[in-house]
Amino acid sequence: MTDSPTDAPSLVVLAAGMARRYGGCKPLAPIGPHGEAVLDLLASDAVRAGFGRIVLVLHPETGPAIRYHVQQCWPKTVDVAFAEQRLPLGTVHAVLAAEEALGGAESFAVSNADDVYSEAAMGMLVDQLTSSTAEHVLVGYQLHNTVATDDPVTRGICTVGSTGLLASLDERRQVHTDPASGGFVSDDGLEPRELSGDLPASVNLWGFQADIWKVLHLAMDASGLDEEALLAQVATGAEVPKAEVLLPEVISTMVADGTGLPVRVVTTDAKLVGVTHAADLPVVSAELARQIAWGVRPAGLWDGAA
Repeated sequence: MTDSPTDAPSLVVLAAGMARRYGGCKPLAPIGPHGEAVLDLLASDAVRAGFGRIVLVLHPETGPAIRYHVQQCWPKTVDVAFAEQRLPLGTVHAVLAAEEALGGAESFAVSNADDVYSEAAMGMLVDQLTSSTAEHVLVGYQLHNTVATDDPVTRGICTVGSTGLLASLDERRQVHTDPASGGFVSDDGLEPRELSGDLPASVNLWGFQADIWKVLHLAMDASGLDEEALLAQVATGAEVPKAEVLLPEVISTMVADGTGLPVRVVTTDAKLVGVTHAADLPVVSAELARQIAWGVRPAGLWDGAA
């Protein structure tokens, strides 16, 4: 919509998911006190924290509704660009779809479109990206601050070295609260099943230096997924492929192999407000209302942001 300051990092928002478990367009889920969408709250936090351009990666089916919402509801002062992920080939593919829209940015951030991370966490990421350190960044949340209801979620459990660098990242699925112990368990068949609520967890809030592009391109090439060939097959009536190249898995491999820049983990005690299931809506809406009442979140959506 407008040009952002050249020294302000950009944020890539992965908004191309089809959200089949949720049953609708999650980025537009109305969770704010006046019906504000998840995407509205995410973007206003990001702009207040110091991000410049916001690049929305959209799906051909749900993208038009999101684009219309943004064009009608966001202030014209917010610098927004749109990119399209034509096939659901995973989060690495989605980030690569935003490469041109980033315009050769030296560093940028990546987030989900169905999570509200907090202005504080976004600000930590901006600080890291605008420093001179040649490192990638992962914002880690305490696990207990990322699970809103009893419904299962996926979380990346981080092992952090003594110097604050990411040592490993294990995607754990079917994570939920355990009524018996009051803690958390994962029913994905892996060990340990019981997970401490204080564990640092990834919820896909990353900061990357330009060095990441070669890592992502190599991972996509190694997958053998040829987007153009697959599109041609789909055009003839073939099913959309279910194979995906996932960002956490590629970063985990990069860290294990030492083939890219190190990843610094910055931890926050902020509470993640995210939508995974339709049943989450009243819970996350109540949490946002509490944050406004406590002064953690401004009452006005774009107050201080645009």
